[in-house]
Amino acid sequence: MSEPGEIVRIAAKGDGVTPDGRHVARAVPGDRLAEDGTVLRGPHHVTPPCPHFGPCGGCQLQHADEDVLADFVRDRVVNAAGGQGVEPGEVLPVHLSPPASRRRASLHGLATQKGAVLGFREGGSHRIVDMTACPVLREELFALVAPLRAFIAAHGGKGGIEAQLSLADQGVDLALSNIALDGLAATEAALDFAREHRLARLSIDQGYGPETVWEPDPVTVTLSGMPVGLPPGAFLQATEDAQARMAADACDWLGEARILGDLFAGLGTFAFALLGDGPEGRKVLGVEAERVAHLAFKAAAARTGGRALALHRDLFRAPLQASELARFDAVLLDPPRAGAKAQVAEIAASDVPRVCYVSCNPSSWARDAARLAEGGFRLAKLRPVGQFRWSTHVELVSLFERA
Repeated sequence: MSEPGEIVRIAAKGDGVTPDGRHVARAVPGDRLAEDGTVLRGPHHVTPPCPHFGPCGGCQLQHADEDVLADFVRDRVVNAAGGQGVEPGEVLPVHLSPPASRRRASLHGLATQKGAVLGFREGGSHRIVDMTACPVLREELFALVAPLRAFIAAHGGKGGIEAQLSLADQGVDLALSNIALDGLAATEAALDFAREHRLARLSIDQGYGPETVWEPDPVTVTLSGMPVGLPPGAFLQATEDAQARMAADACDWLGEARILGDLFAGLGTFAFALLGDGPEGRKVLGVEAERVAHLAFKAAAARTGGRALALHRDLFRAPLQASELARFDAVLLDPPRAGAKAQVAEIAASDVPRVCYVSCNPSSWARDAARLAEGGFRLAKLRPVGQFRWSTHVELVSLFERA
């Protein structure tokens, strides 16, 4: 029996919760709430590894140990399914990405009278936390923070600057927006910055759309052994380890299926994995709406000898119909946070026997899972994924089979 002031769970936004429903900031299960409101640390409360924890909005759970983190990720996913009346046949162990594994990040910068600030924003605020440490970023990305801050101080001008960093095969791909390079000297400084720090690419949006100003070699990201062109701003899974875990699950679960549909395929994160681990003669149709991602996937797919095919189609406005889905032995889908309501309705009405659903939003996934259950599917396997370590952002990979 829990005591009234004991923290028994963590809510969706990271607060600890008592048995009577009180929310307590920066508390974890096992902590106790004293009469004066202070938090008495329990066995699962650890010292946050980052000096910015608290003000920085990038992480909410650095004070939780590994057990609490895993429980939080699992509960978010399992409870979302249960809320829609969907019960998983098997819940696999939670996958948590390790520290210093994030290969993409969006930072905010601002030139000031004393120089510049660069980092994540405070939670619920536009104020920027000037980053001096970050235990979640890959070393290659964090190494650019100090020099990029100095560049913004010299050339940032007025107004906030956005910096998107992604780790490609050739190095760091950096895209700056809301910045104006006035004159030849500023442009040459940007090129010197890219050269000195061996950027794979530097793109700058001065108010007229992104323009690549430095790209010594075509930028690629290797997906399951296949180098794929990486368009500026294209979506990548945040960590390679989580991508590998989810891809391995998909390959295992879809087994001997020979004809597969990869819906919301992006650059081919899962399509090329499914080809590599599939039976001889397997074919995958990758369907994607975003034109640049579709073209990058199509160009890479052309090197598979016809095993991977690309279709440019908006699955929100024009989902594959049940009759079109009949050709597939299995379907994988990895939609945006909004889920795939229209496409899932067609899958539920189809004869597809197996569906692997990857999601970055347990709420929209649970809604879609309920629709699949209504259509005769059962949730056979479910793996919660904590790809954004120490954050309340939770992902998952799941398998649905015809009951």
